[in-house]
Amino acid sequence: MGTTVWLFEVLALILLVALGFLIVMVVVFFFVDRIQTADAVRRNYPVIGRFRHLFTTLGEFFRQYFFAMDREEMPFNRAQRDWIYRAAANKDNTVAFGSTRNLTIPGTTIFMNAAFPPLGYQYAKTEPVEIGPTAREPYLAPSFFNISGMSFGALSRPAVRALSLGAKQAGVWLNTGEGGLAPYHLEGGCDIVYQIGTAKYGVRNEEGHLSDEKLREVAARPEVRMFELKLAQGAKPGKGGILPGAKVDEEIARIRGIPVGKESESPNRHEEIDDWGDLLDVIAHIREVTGKPVGFKTVIGRVDPFAELFDLIVQRGPDSAPDFIAIDGGEGGTGAAPMPLIDLVGMPIREALPRIVDLRDQRGLTDRIRIIASAKLVNPPDVAWAICAGADFVVSARGFMFSLGCIQALKCNKNTCPTGVTTHDPRLQKGLVPEVQAVKVAHFARNMIHEVEIIAHSVGVAEPRQMRRRHVRIVQTDGRSVPMNELYPSYTTHALT
Repeated sequence: MGTTVWLFEVLALILLVALGFLIVMVVVFFFVDRIQTADAVRRNYPVIGRFRHLFTTLGEFFRQYFFAMDREEMPFNRAQRDWIYRAAANKDNTVAFGSTRNLTIPGTTIFMNAAFPPLGYQYAKTEPVEIGPTAREPYLAPSFFNISGMSFGALSRPAVRALSLGAKQAGVWLNTGEGGLAPYHLEGGCDIVYQIGTAKYGVRNEEGHLSDEKLREVAARPEVRMFELKLAQGAKPGKGGILPGAKVDEEIARIRGIPVGKESESPNRHEEIDDWGDLLDVIAHIREVTGKPVGFKTVIGRVDPFAELFDLIVQRGPDSAPDFIAIDGGEGGTGAAPMPLIDLVGMPIREALPRIVDLRDQRGLTDRIRIIASAKLVNPPDVAWAICAGADFVVSARGFMFSLGCIQALKCNKNTCPTGVTTHDPRLQKGLVPEVQAVKVAHFARNMIHEVEIIAHSVGVAEPRQMRRRHVRIVQTDGRSVPMNELYPSYTTHALT
């Protein structure tokens, strides 16, 4: 009995001290809020006004987990993310009772099933596609679905290791992003696409210009299969990459050739490329120096200038052509970008892709220039749509981030990513085990390919690259769906102009 009374007395004393401390803190905050001039709400409503910031911060969390419907969130809704999580875990991705997708929303894709689809023994294996037939070392790309550019620096060390290991297991390529070639890209032994950004990270000389010597060093790695010259990306067309100073540690600084701890911002374009002729010259130079296929990545603003590009290629001859063009939509993502650019600049991939494909095909360059589609293509219907529109390959960055465990916390630019994907905080990185997450990366890629094949078989073809625009319908504003080949007639239905 005496022990019990003593415990109650101790607890009462602790509560009394805590209450006294709380009263003191409230009084302090009251006077601090009254005196400060930066926040009108806190000045007019001392202490209570502080809860506004707290609730605003927590609102993002509560909407994601409690209030938003499965298909409401942006940039990726719960239904999209859940499919990726299940695919990455190699779990059953079937659903019951009926679709939760509203099929009357304009832009919705509806695939047209065949009356007599092929039987299992009539399925065809998706064959590798050659990229860069005129290069000394052409690349026979085995998969139509691959990993888009994400730099070491923007991504953590374990995240890059997991992607490399997973890419090798799945037989897909891994794009380095513009941050240079890190040892972790090479760790898994997967095929590598080396991206050259406007700052020339990893292949620059002391003046920041392209170095042939360093290009040869990178190309000497057997894992490096292609080079991609980045002109623009969907999240920030017309602006270079941004790496916050908090992420620039000694290793990243050494790989990129930049000062430790300082924000790294790339130029908004390649200074030596002023027009299409310059672009073709630079591509030809890199291809000659490296012996590997070379293409470029960009975002479509106006279509007319790209007609000029393809006309120039025809004039110069097919040997002058880029080996591939990666088209990123204006809805593309990144770790850090100004809101006006991420929201409002750049043509969406759904409009840009078929237009560029047609310009290429009209000039007889179908087999010479491969088209790679990017931007929010993270679920099987998205990838299948892109192939129907004419893409030879589809790449995804954020889809593979979800497979690594990303929860869309929207903290990529703050070095506080809770899953260890985009942070360089060792404590947070411990949550991401590369060998475990690599398996999920591979599962995601394989299940994506498998379900795109399911769509292809349903519409009546033996393998995905046989799908055409006539196999998919697009819902219009009046609720009716129209075949995509009527919205974007293929070049085969028109005389050349």
